[in-house]
Amino acid sequence: MRLDKFLKVSRLVKRRELAKEIIANGYVKINDKIAKPASEVQVDDAIEITFLKRTLLVKVRQIKQNASIDEASSMYETIKEIKNNDTEL
Repeated sequence: MRLDKFLKVSRLVKRRELAKEIIANGYVKINDKIAKPASEVQVDDAIEITFLKRTLLVKVRQIKQNASIDEASSMYETIKEIKNNDTEL
C-alpha cells in the first residue's frame, strides 16, 4: 500500500492530501529513510512522522484497504512518541 494511503486509512493523518504534503516535505521516514508519498508500506516497517509538536514512531502491524475507527489503531503499534523539545512523553 502507498504510504500516503496508509497514513490516511490508519488515521495517523486525517486527510490523504495532508499526508502527501507532509511526506513530500520530508517529515516522514520509513525504516530511517526519507519517504515519498508513493513509497510502499510493508508489515513490520517502522514509520517515523514528525508533526509540529511531536514525533511519532510506529511499527506497521497490518495493512487494510479500508478500516473503521476501531480497526484503524490495530494497523500499527506505537513504539515511541517524543515531544519536539526532545522530552519523551
